[in-house]
Amino acid sequence: MNCDKTTAVSHPIQGLIKYHGLKDFEKRIPFHNSISVCIEPLATTTTVEVLDKGAADEFRIDGDRVAGRDCERVLSVLNEVRRLAGSGDAGAAGAAMVAGVKMVSQSNFPKYVGLGSSSSGFAALALSACSAFGLELPLEKVSEIARLGAGSAARAVTGGFSEMIVDGERCYSRKLEGSDEIDLACVIPLVDHAEPTEGMHREVLTSPLFRARLEYLDGVLLEMRQAVKAHDLERACMLAERDTLNLHAVTMTGEKEALTWQPATIAIIRAVWELRESGTPCWFSIDTGATPYVNTYPELIGEVVNRVQSIDGVSRVLTGYRGRETHLSGNHLF
Repeated sequence: MNCDKTTAVSHPIQGLIKYHGLKDFEKRIPFHNSISVCIEPLATTTTVEVLDKGAADEFRIDGDRVAGRDCERVLSVLNEVRRLAGSGDAGAAGAAMVAGVKMVSQSNFPKYVGLGSSSSGFAALALSACSAFGLELPLEKVSEIARLGAGSAARAVTGGFSEMIVDGERCYSRKLEGSDEIDLACVIPLVDHAEPTEGMHREVLTSPLFRARLEYLDGVLLEMRQAVKAHDLERACMLAERDTLNLHAVTMTGEKEALTWQPATIAIIRAVWELRESGTPCWFSIDTGATPYVNTYPELIGEVVNRVQSIDGVSRVLTGYRGRETHLSGNHLF
């Protein structure tokens, strides 16, 4: 019996120059590059154990058994790892020859509020599965595996400020030069939004603004790389704020007119503008959910928290800092 068990920890991403829309939905390859930053102490911990060949898979996330579309996404990552490890054909004909997997995953932050739980979840799954099956791969390669579960997971693998690079049929993540020298902190006022956002990658293709976004991206991606390399937090955060407005303009103008923002989201945006006008440097960034990140300097966290925590519709306020790459841990979940 094979009893290889490993655990990985990953931090979710905050999109800075975000991606929206996929040119290959099966392989989850987007139309363009994107840049994000990981945020800790928000984290997902995932333990994977390799079982006997022919043993049934068992997946649990936050205590619940995984089924349906979530199960399909987990299998897209695990089956690629099993294939690379030579564990047998994962198709129906070879099911008896495939090593079973037990996976338990737990996050210390809520889902469906726009905090990128799928990014840290699939990044932790990819690294822990690779290690459990004895695959010693560079993080760049692990990022390609994690991407099969969620595109944003590629950047969570490499951590810090990372760029997901689309290079033909390849799509992988690489940490940006200067990433470890930017002292970013963020305040996260949670705004509930119960609707999963995975389907929006297909929906945005119907927006008349989508092509205009593609034309804008090369320039702003270059500006963000330059800002990170120069350790220019203010410039990087302003670029992320403007990209948020650009992205959501596309989301709101698709056929389904998807509007994930809540009244509290708008109130937080206005609070950020007011703080900045009064001399407190901070900037908002919102992924595809309702919760804004408020980016600022570490010494200003308390001031920003005091301003946003009383906004109606904010359930609680989290704080975080630039996070590291996905890494192995000896603290197993089972």
